[in-house]
Amino acid sequence: MSRVALIDDHESVRLGLEAACARDGAGTVVFSGSTVGSYLDWRAATSAAPADVVVLDLTLGDGTTVTENVSSLVADGASVVIHSVADRPAAVREALVAGAAGVVSKSSALDDVLEAIRTVAQGDALNNVEWASAIDGDRDFADAQLSTREREVLRLYATGLPLKAVAERLGVAYSTAKENITRIRVKYVEVGRPAPTKVDLLRRAMEDGIVAADGTSSAH
Repeated sequence: MSRVALIDDHESVRLGLEAACARDGAGTVVFSGSTVGSYLDWRAATSAAPADVVVLDLTLGDGTTVTENVSSLVADGASVVIHSVADRPAAVREALVAGAAGVVSKSSALDDVLEAIRTVAQGDALNNVEWASAIDGDRDFADAQLSTREREVLRLYATGLPLKAVAERLGVAYSTAKENITRIRVKYVEVGRPAPTKVDLLRRAMEDGIVAADGTSSAH
């Protein structure tokens, strides 16, 4: 039987899922908590193996980001099923980019949630047709239409190079590289995807496939 962890800051949701898992035999709940940090602390304290499946709420109350939570859990060795309401397509796409195995709506029947847990525990992909269509129609992920040079500047800058080093790598003036970053930020704002910080720029670059999902420079 698969080992399941439940991470949601609504205790009633966790209790309901835990009871359903026990009744249905979909998995053994080995951890139930409100943050990814508390799960990782539990792992460290008990030397327990990673859960086979972590059922994760999309937005937790501790200020962590979707990318941080999913990436941490995947890196730790668990498969992640996002359990969320269906009105957050932008955050859902972020979760899938970060490596989540799939998504199941909180409006779904409990049997559907349990089936999602079983499917992912077996190593199979979830059918996310409903979510894919919501994401495809999401204006938050409109193409910023970056030029080839802007994509190159963003790729290098977002993966850690200082702007001066980016300029040197591309053989352009520092002022030109700086202007490129400014233009990139303006373009993302114009399509409703602001990126005021370098971390935000990395997230946008990951979303758009300019850098790999693990934050490293990808082929272009």
